[in-house]
Amino acid sequence: MISNKIQEQHFEKMALVYLRQSTMGQVRHHQESTERQYALKEKALGLGWPLERIRVLDRDLGISGTQMSNREDFKSLVASVSMNQVGAVFALEASRLSRSCTDWHRLLEICALTGTLIIDEDGCYSPSDFNDQLLLGLKGTMSQAELHFIRARLQGGKLNKAKKGKLKFPLPVGLVHADEDTISFDPDQEIQNAVRLVFQIFKESGSAYAVVQQFGRKNVKFPKRSYGGVWKGKIIWGRLTHSRVRTIIKNPSYAGTYVFGRYRYAKKISTEGQIQSRMIATPMKTWQVTIHDHHEAFISWDEFLQNQRILERNQTNTDRTLVQGPAREGMALLQGLLLCSICGRGIYPRYTGNGGIYPVYQCNWRKREGLTGNSCISVRADLIDQAISNRVLEAIGPAQIEVALNALKELEQRNQAVDHQWKMRLERAEYEAQLAQRRYEEVDPSNRLVAATLEARWNEALARQDQVKREFAQYQQNVAFAVTREQRSQILSLGQDLPRLWKAATTQPKDRKRILRLLIKDITLKRINGTRNVLLQIRWQGGASEEITVALPLPIADQIRYPNEIVIRVRELAVTLRDSEIVTQFNSEGLLSAKGKAFTVDMIEWIRFKHKIPAPVLKRPQEITVKQAAEKFNVGPTVIYYWIERGYLPSRRVTQGSPCWITLTPEKEAELQAWAANSRKIEKARTQKSLTRTVGGAV
Repeated sequence: MISNKIQEQHFEKMALVYLRQSTMGQVRHHQESTERQYALKEKALGLGWPLERIRVLDRDLGISGTQMSNREDFKSLVASVSMNQVGAVFALEASRLSRSCTDWHRLLEICALTGTLIIDEDGCYSPSDFNDQLLLGLKGTMSQAELHFIRARLQGGKLNKAKKGKLKFPLPVGLVHADEDTISFDPDQEIQNAVRLVFQIFKESGSAYAVVQQFGRKNVKFPKRSYGGVWKGKIIWGRLTHSRVRTIIKNPSYAGTYVFGRYRYAKKISTEGQIQSRMIATPMKTWQVTIHDHHEAFISWDEFLQNQRILERNQTNTDRTLVQGPAREGMALLQGLLLCSICGRGIYPRYTGNGGIYPVYQCNWRKREGLTGNSCISVRADLIDQAISNRVLEAIGPAQIEVALNALKELEQRNQAVDHQWKMRLERAEYEAQLAQRRYEEVDPSNRLVAATLEARWNEALARQDQVKREFAQYQQNVAFAVTREQRSQILSLGQDLPRLWKAATTQPKDRKRILRLLIKDITLKRINGTRNVLLQIRWQGGASEEITVALPLPIADQIRYPNEIVIRVRELAVTLRDSEIVTQFNSEGLLSAKGKAFTVDMIEWIRFKHKIPAPVLKRPQEITVKQAAEKFNVGPTVIYYWIERGYLPSRRVTQGSPCWITLTPEKEAELQAWAANSRKIEKARTQKSLTRTVGGAV
């Protein structure tokens, strides 16, 4: 039946023998299957294809057939069939070609167009024939269904074993499989204490970054178990990273809980059109198996849940009502504690000014949402911080001694934990040096090659031991905290004067924020309409609540503006006094300007200019103005000013720029009248002025 379907044109084209096995494990351990697939070449020779037209495609051995993207030989096969270069495709069974219905039916369609045959152990098929195409389509469907059944059986078996808590998986550092069904602490005390130190520092600081900083500052190493290569199963000590801390905090195994289904594979299409799989974490409520108290625990389940809430709060890229977050280094003490009374969302500090030294509490929800208008609320941070600080100091006044003792105890415990970790590290270095020494001493001295190698290892172990000792000495000198009796008495005395400790320059804003978080749950900020006051609604951690009103200062323009009393006083005095006399009067009374300085003439002139207060009118009865003098002598004002400048006409000015007051005696008046009558320039100006009036009247 096979020979009936193979025509002469098929022998004129290539015969492709396609080989594939799903995994490299199958290639190594199922070699009979590989041999059977290579034997298809002999089958092609037996059917009549010449050797030079038979091509074996075996680069896809060890690659799954669920997708086409990673199978280079399958791509070559499809390309050759598309170009009508293939007479027949040989495979052990149809499933070897593809486990994907999409790729399988596409191959069948191309083979039908080019008349290419598909030959396996069961027979020869022509995709251009309807019955054969129907049978091949059914084989492809069964092949994909087979994958589903295999996966379902495997996953069902794993899930059933996981429900009993017996499915083994790699344990995090600090936990080991004690026997077949038991999980316990790692017998290495140094590893146990390193893990406990991570949870202890995280509990105190509430930040994964703070854990990394503490380990780095004190030069404490953290263990890591290798899972591959020649180092598989060995513990490697190195630097602790932020991602590692988050992985430790999120692992429920440290809480003694057995969990199955924390991660799942998700598929997506890449920009190149390929299907990619990646592992993603699943929410806690979707975990398939959760068995509490399954094994020994470093922390309780409640503490584990609290740690997850802390990590969630620490995220800054969230859009929740209030993200408290850990205590940070900024000067704004209430970061993460304030709520907006208008929109109910969190209010966070914004650092303005030169270098960000002026924090402002601002609700920017409107701007983030693209709404019109200003921020819901914006208040200077220092005013609110001062009011809350004063209230907190009042609240914890009776417990100041207890607070100081607890702080002292916490410092001592933290120091003891780190010292213990360093001592175990020293002990490990000493053990490795002794082990290297024993190995060197036990070797046959005549075996010089081995003895030289062991001696070199012994020297390296001694060098590492000395290095650890030097690092520990440096740590004790620079970082370690040891409390003497004198320091203890100083701390207790500070406890009796907590306000001074709170305001001390050596107290970091981060420490103040931690104290506030222990006492205050949140604070609602509200502007009181029509006033310059802000209402603070405090909710304490114990459930009590109270309100504090804070008065806001006037805007800077209003602060330096002269009060109405000063303006009214200047208006009254300017009627009879000059500016200099008003300055003398104000300074003698001890009055100060808006900026707290003594009054000057420039200040009085500015007040008169700003409030349109006229200069004092101080003309004497016998004095006349420039205009009156010009009319009297029938000349222009320019002539009068000419006479004044040259001293021909006596005059007086009160201040620079004030009007000229002219004193005119009968003798001076007669003299100037004669001058005006005999002056040709004045007469010419009068004639020209008269002609101008005549022409203007005629027009």
